[in-house]
Amino acid sequence: MASIPLTKNGVERIEKELRRLKTVERPDVINAIAEARAQGDLSENAEYDAARERQGFVEGRIQELEATLANAQVIDPSTLDAGGRVVFGATVNIEDLESGENVSYQIVGDLEADIKENRISVSSPVARALIGKEVGDIIEVQAPAGVREYEIIEINYA
Repeated sequence: MASIPLTKNGVERIEKELRRLKTVERPDVINAIAEARAQGDLSENAEYDAARERQGFVEGRIQELEATLANAQVIDPSTLDAGGRVVFGATVNIEDLESGENVSYQIVGDLEADIKENRISVSSPVARALIGKEVGDIIEVQAPAGVREYEIIEINYA
């Protein structure tokens, strides 16, 4: 499996979810299965079927997260010599030249992307346009409504 680029914060979030699944979710599912078994006939026991299905989901998610961590390439942008350019993990403040609206995005790996938290995937059109650029550069991004132009206002590597 290829290496999976992740930020330090991304690894911490995955480790936190993994701990929760192993210490809270897994024991809860085991208890639910035990309770359903105690009720008798398993062939018509919907609670047992639901608990087994939940167990499959939890175990699958645990395996997925463990595989991700095993193949993770942790990138800390604060240790990179970026020379003032946008790199993976950087937080970039950009201004929409048409509307004047400012927005900040952190460029992260595909598994960490969450637009609600302003974390965009390194493979997204905006991130691809930003990579390698410097403060003051103008980028063009093809959006559904047409080409949008943004100016890079600030780059932060923290």
